[in-house]
Amino acid sequence: MNFLLSIAFVLCWSSGFIGAKLGAGSASAVTILMWRFLPLAVTLIVIATVSGTSWRGLAVRDVARQAMIGVLSQSGYLLTVYYAIQLGVSSGTTALIDGVQPLVAGTLAGPLLRQHVSRKQWLGLCLGMGGVAIVTMADAAAGTGAAWWAYLIPFLGMLSLVAATFLESRSRARVAPAVSMTVHCATSAVIFTALAVSTGAASPPAELSFWAAIIWLVALSTFGGYGLYWLILRRSGVTKVNTLMFLMAPVTAVWGALMFGEPFSLQTALGLAVGLAAVVIVYRGDTSSTRAFARDTATGEVANIKHSMSRCS
Repeated sequence: MNFLLSIAFVLCWSSGFIGAKLGAGSASAVTILMWRFLPLAVTLIVIATVSGTSWRGLAVRDVARQAMIGVLSQSGYLLTVYYAIQLGVSSGTTALIDGVQPLVAGTLAGPLLRQHVSRKQWLGLCLGMGGVAIVTMADAAAGTGAAWWAYLIPFLGMLSLVAATFLESRSRARVAPAVSMTVHCATSAVIFTALAVSTGAASPPAELSFWAAIIWLVALSTFGGYGLYWLILRRSGVTKVNTLMFLMAPVTAVWGALMFGEPFSLQTALGLAVGLAAVVIVYRGDTSSTRAFARDTATGEVANIKHSMSRCS
């Protein structure tokens, strides 16, 4: 199950970069994000009301924490990704820059979460960074025409997602994924709608490609990628879920090359192989303390997670 969830997560999360590229040609970043989250938030609220999703036992502080996690993991992260792609940074390069996230999260996992990271896992993390560097250099050599400072924007999104990951991991409250996703999407809908209205970008374009991109992003990226991110985080811990992020860069590079003609070379293929090796090393370097963390986290929650995710999807 963990293996299948990992494959689905990598594909669905990578689809977000492709969906952003699909919509970039017909609308601005805030327009796409507004119409991605506004109908989604309304739908989730209706589903939560009709299905009787339990909000009992949640204090105002718990809801506020989930709202802040939504601001970091959705609003901040996605706005930087979409804006970078809008400025001309390729989908593959954006994913490559976000590939720095696993090393940052892995470095902080010990002191912040008191999770033991073994030597093999550190080796895998460093190897994964090597794979990201290989593909990044190949993509940079091809050139995209984007300004140099545009490549700094995805780093802000990466840091935003890392902060959200640790904020969620340090929380003691057990919040069902259906509830957390509803709060996150509602928060993002408010933020992006306010941004779009204030900048005069609220009106959606009439192009069919725009709505195709919106459906793509809601179905694959939000329900698939975003939902699986938190599910795998709770089942396996921070180190493993963030190690899978190493695969986003090469997978997105391949996908972007096939779909948009973005550059893909032998050097890119080498980076993909190194990233795969890194994931294998980290997973095989799993220690008893990490397994215990995942087991303790999952035991009391996995039943609710499966039930809530089936309702949410």
